[in-house]
Amino acid sequence: MTMILVLEFLLGATLALVTLNDVVGTVVIPGRARGLFQVVRRLVLVNLPVWRALRRREDGLSAAFAPSMLVQAFIIWIALLILGFGLMTHALADSFDPALPSFPQALFVAGSGLATVGLSETDATGLARWVVMGAGFCGLAVMTLAITYLLMVQGSVSGRDAGILKLLTSAGSPPSGLAVLERYAALGMVQRLPALMHDARDWCADVLQSHASHPSLIYFRSASAASGWPATLGALMDMSLATVYLLDEPALRGPAVLLEEQGARMADSLVALITLEHAKAPTPRAEAMRLVERLAAAGYTLRADPDIDGYCHRRARHAGCVRSLAEHLGSAEAPLIPKAAPSPV
Repeated sequence: MTMILVLEFLLGATLALVTLNDVVGTVVIPGRARGLFQVVRRLVLVNLPVWRALRRREDGLSAAFAPSMLVQAFIIWIALLILGFGLMTHALADSFDPALPSFPQALFVAGSGLATVGLSETDATGLARWVVMGAGFCGLAVMTLAITYLLMVQGSVSGRDAGILKLLTSAGSPPSGLAVLERYAALGMVQRLPALMHDARDWCADVLQSHASHPSLIYFRSASAASGWPATLGALMDMSLATVYLLDEPALRGPAVLLEEQGARMADSLVALITLEHAKAPTPRAEAMRLVERLAAAGYTLRADPDIDGYCHRRARHAGCVRSLAEHLGSAEAPLIPKAAPSPV
């Protein structure tokens, strides 16, 4: 009987340690969670198809999806900790005064310890005191991490969506790189495009850093940014590629090259992070020719020999990443050709 109690105690301690490792690996350590449970990842795998089926719209997942995944994850972590400390408490039932009569009572003692409310009507002695004290510290730690993590998420999502809204002002919804170029040309603000590309490159770097560090951010969306961030990334990539391969605008080429490199890195990294396959997204040559015509009509100087084939080949790569992300999140892609050219006012 003593050996069974020892095994029960070790099982509870192992469960508590593995759960804490999963919490720290998800909330504190940057990058994909590598814990045994990977609660958030498994919740996403189970719930994402259901939420997408219920949504049945092209404006992406509900804004409640990602927060609900985090709430469920913290509930599961707390439940696992209660179970782990409950097993340890039950193994030490005789170390309480009066002794714990049943496993449910042991769970109650462990839960009150985790919640630091002290509702138990029994006193711990010996090793049991340290178990109850450890449960209290773990409960405080998990609740503190939950609040801190949610505040961090709110700040990161707000920063990401602020960049989206700035672009949507001139890019339409869903956003289009061609629409941005046409809008700036119509307003006589082509000289401001390098600054826009610089800001867009910073946006890509910031989003990559935050989302690669905490992958759950990928699933957060703002109700005010209905098109979703993958479409914004696609529009930025379209704008930069059109500038590099099709236009003869020396002032724009350098910023466009840097934006394209940073955007491609962001797309590849996030697709790999959530283990998506690259979707096929070929760019028809006829659409590329229409793009050239629209750029010329907007007043841009075209290259003497626009590299149509190079543009289509390069765009197929990044458009495949964007399509994979958009389909995964149930949001829209960035169209290459918007429906109509913008008016100057």
